[in-house]
Amino acid sequence: MLPTLLLAALLAAAPKHHAHASPRPVEHPGAKAFARELAREAAVTHPGLSAKHIEQALAKARYQQSIIDAITRPAESKPWKDYRPLFLGQARIDQGIAFYEAERASLMALSERHGVPPEIVVAIVGVETQYGKNLGKYKALDALATLAFHYPPREEFFRGELKQLFLLEGPAFPYKIEELQGSYAGAMGMGQFMPSSIARHAVDGDGDGRLDLWRSRDDALASVANYLENYGWERGAPIADPASVPEGMDVAALEAQGLEPRYTVGALAAVGVTAAVARAPEMPVSLLGLDGASGREHWLTYRNFYVLSRYNRSPLYCMAVHQLALAIAAGVPPKPAQAPATP
Repeated sequence: MLPTLLLAALLAAAPKHHAHASPRPVEHPGAKAFARELAREAAVTHPGLSAKHIEQALAKARYQQSIIDAITRPAESKPWKDYRPLFLGQARIDQGIAFYEAERASLMALSERHGVPPEIVVAIVGVETQYGKNLGKYKALDALATLAFHYPPREEFFRGELKQLFLLEGPAFPYKIEELQGSYAGAMGMGQFMPSSIARHAVDGDGDGRLDLWRSRDDALASVANYLENYGWERGAPIADPASVPEGMDVAALEAQGLEPRYTVGALAAVGVTAAVARAPEMPVSLLGLDGASGREHWLTYRNFYVLSRYNRSPLYCMAVHQLALAIAAGVPPKPAQAPATP
């Protein structure tokens, strides 16, 4: 063991890493070719988007090592027993109940239009950004440029998202792309939409002619509901039920089939796997196993659980949304009965 004074001297001399240090400017490999390619592809739909404009914007994008670090250590790599407390604390539940009550009228209208329960929309916004309180600390341009040009494992995906970021610019979009803040992966707004999701699923919920997923709750909530409907949300259908498996039965092969339903309730019941809630035998279903605080737990998951995975592919994320939604719905007081009109 080093003597105390020597250890202190070494620590004092060590380079300091400040969380808010300015990211270093780095020339992005292939940025010029990217700019020419995007300008050529967008010539018809976005004739004003020049290669020069794209290059100038990319020159302002800063490489951030913390983004590379974050994407290689996502929260979804944790076991369920450690992941669940991140999103199912009482404070987040209480905030969700208050958010639901504040937006009740809009949420009810969206549920009627899209078929998605209000508590699911609220829970997604709650998991993603704590109901709009944490919209992300990175510039979207920095995040997407870092991942598009410096992260080979998913370079193709993030190049596509970076292209779409430039294509968002227009009269219906209220911000310059250099101003946009989001997550380390470039997801933005209360619902954390990637640029391609904004292009495909975002809607103008408040009718002001603009898409503002950062400050307009109406736009953000309507966009989340529209996203889930577009991916096939089934109105009134279940999401997931606790399941029982026979003691000693190896269900690894059943779990390995993924979240898209490939069995039926009846087929699983025939081998002893049953849900805590009676469902129609022909209902499509999958079996999910999670490492919970009390050991291995099993769930039957249905089509709507799979739809949640189109928002985020992690089964931990989907289960967190599902359970947070249940907790919020249980805590929301019923709407007061309207007093009869005075004759």
